[in-house]
Order: sequence, then C-alpha cells, then structure tokens
Amino acid sequence: MDIARPELKIRKRRRQWLVGGVVLLLVLAAAAGLMALGPAMPSVERSSVLVDTVKRGELLREVRGPGTLVPKEIRWIAAETSARVERVLVKPGAAVEPDTVILELSNPEVDDQLLAAKAALTAAQSDLAARRTDLKSRLLDQQAAEAQARTDYETARMQAESEKTVAEKGIIPAVQYKKSLVVLEQLKYRVEIERQRVAEFERNITAQLAAEQARLDQLANTRDLRQRQADALQVRAGIAGVLQRVPVEEGQQVDAGANLARVARPGDLMAELRIAETQAKDVVIGQPARIDTRNGIVAGKVLRVDPAVQNGTVQVDVELEGALPAGARPDLSVDGTIEIERLADVLYVGRPAFGQPESEVRLFKVDADNVASRVPVQLGRSSVNLIEVRNGLQVGDRVILSDTSAYDQSDKLRLD
Repeated sequence: MDIARPELKIRKRRRQWLVGGVVLLLVLAAAAGLMALGPAMPSVERSSVLVDTVKRGELLREVRGPGTLVPKEIRWIAAETSARVERVLVKPGAAVEPDTVILELSNPEVDDQLLAAKAALTAAQSDLAARRTDLKSRLLDQQAAEAQARTDYETARMQAESEKTVAEKGIIPAVQYKKSLVVLEQLKYRVEIERQRVAEFERNITAQLAAEQARLDQLANTRDLRQRQADALQVRAGIAGVLQRVPVEEGQQVDAGANLARVARPGDLMAELRIAETQAKDVVIGQPARIDTRNGIVAGKVLRVDPAVQNGTVQVDVELEGALPAGARPDLSVDGTIEIERLADVLYVGRPAFGQPESEVRLFKVDADNVASRVPVQLGRSSVNLIEVRNGLQVGDRVILSDTSAYDQSDKLRLD
C-alpha cells in the first residue's frame, strides 16, 4: 500500500522552476552580451579601396573638362539668292585662296534683274544729263535778263548825270531831269529783282539736280546689288584656308541665306572646353590653362566664358599660346585643365567619392591596426583630384576615398 507524500511534488516543482529561471537568466545574459558587442565588423580587401594620406602644403586648384579644337576664324558662305547648284568644283579638305571658286550656281531671274537694273541706270543718267543741260540753258537766260537790266540801269544813270548839269543851267526843264531820276530808280529796282531771280534759280537748280542725283544713286545701288547677286552665283572662298564643309549637292535647289560652304584657317586654332556648371563659377578670363592634344600639351589662357549653361556644362574658350603639335587640326578632341588659384599652407587630401566642396562628409579613417572608423570631416575648396580639409583630420591621417555607400550601416571596417 502506497503512502501519499505531497512534499515530494512540491520539491520537484521547485527544482523545475529553479532550473527554468537559471536557463532564462543565461539566455538573457547571452542576449545582453550580443547586444553589447553590436553587429559584426565587416571586412574589406585593402586592394579594393583607395586610401590616401592627409598632407599640408600648397594646393593648386584646377578644373578640367573635355573639348575640341576649333578655328578662330571661320567663314560660312551663304547663298545671296535662291539658285540651283550647277557644279561643285572643290571638295572638302582642299586648300583654297580668297578667289577660289567653290561652287557654280544658276538663276536666270538674277541675270534678267541685272540687265533691267543696268538699263534703268543708263536711262536715269541720260535724263540727268538732259535735265542739267536744260536747267543750265534756263539759267543763262536768267543771267542774260539780269545783264540787260544792269545795262539799262547804267544807261539811265549816265543819262541822269548828264541831264543834271544842263537842268541846273536851265537848258532843259527840271521835270525832265526828275523823270530821268524816277526811271533810274525803277531800273535799279529791276536789277535787284533780276539778281534775286538768278540766285533763286541757282538754288532751284541745285535742289532739282540733287533729287535727280539721289534717284540715280538709288538706281546705282540697285545695279550694284544685282551685280553682287550675279557675281555670287560664282561662290568664292573669300579667305585663304581649308574648305571644311560643302553641305549641298549638284542639282540641288537652295534658298537665299542657305549655307553653301565653310572655310577656316587651320593654323589659327583655339580650344572650346565644356566645364561642369558646378566648377565653372570660379573660371574667369585670363586664367592660365593647359590643353592636352594627346600628342603634346599646349599652354593657353581663358579667352571667353559663355554666360549660358547647356546640358549642365559651360563653354570656355581657351586661346592657345604655344606651338601646336603635329596632328593638331580642327574638331580634334582634347582635354583642358584651367588653373583657378594656388592655396598656400593648407590641409588637403585626395577628393573622395561624392565629396563636394564646402560640405561635411563622414569618411573612414584608417588606424595603425587597419581598422577604419567613420569620422565627420569638413571639406573646403576643391581641385580636380584634391580637396581642402577644413576640420576633422590631421596631417598623416589615412582615409578611404572610395565609395563606401555599401557600408552605411557600419561605423567601422577592417581592411584585410
């Protein structure tokens, strides 16, 4: 017969609670330990990242951009009138002189207009000559009338003077002498009127001939225009250089103003660089530059900075000052570097990925044990591959410049 012992059940339950509590404490302690340790430190191969050392000294600020060589003097030859391309006499790439005929055009209307303009000018010249002869003849008539009036006046004056003496002696009546004085006064007035008529007629002649001459000059200008249009059917280079483009074909109909050919001076080149808009703000005229033609480096200086931004870049024209290397020609791709300024005695380091000027970034600083810890760094002015360090690093510090966005969740890295 079994005897019930309830104290044994109580002891057994206590042992179970005690064991469970110990296990729970161990689990909590392990979890706390793991939390204290934090996530595992990721490892990165040393050869896969770029590490640079912070230095102090002179920092040469530069900006760089691609570009092309272009002629400083380019002449586009446009069609004076609508015409048809009859012949292409010179192909692109050929050397040309100012009077070299590149294209022959045809337009019968231009020839007809030139003939009409010449005929109108000839007729106007004949009219002007006839008008000048007629006016000169009429002027002579007026001058003859003036001369006759002066003759009558002088005759009357001499007669009045002779009658004065005999009238005073009573030989002739005094009234006769007074009558001669009246006639003399009338003739004097007539001489003045005739003189004014001649002067007015001379002014009238000048005005009429000026009007006729203006009409003649207008017709001459029209004739010259028609002549230029006719001469322009023989398309000439205009300058000595190299024919670069002929964007038309034989038999093609072109409109007035259409570009027919482009001629450039190949020996006088400049570089057109495309600088990123974020870097172009410090570029000014006169700054020194270096142009890499991939066959030599040519010195130059900034000649012009385009005020407009196109596709995120600013065009900067660089005048070349040194001798061009062999193979330099228009449209050759080049790389240009413009010197902005020299900063003396500053901290600088290689430009990190996504490191913008005048900004704060968090970089991994590498210690002696090859463990990289993330630190805040204040960046300043930048160059092509270097950037000023304002705060956060010291001379001799090593930092990772490569893109570390894959480790944004980690504050430490181990370099293996």
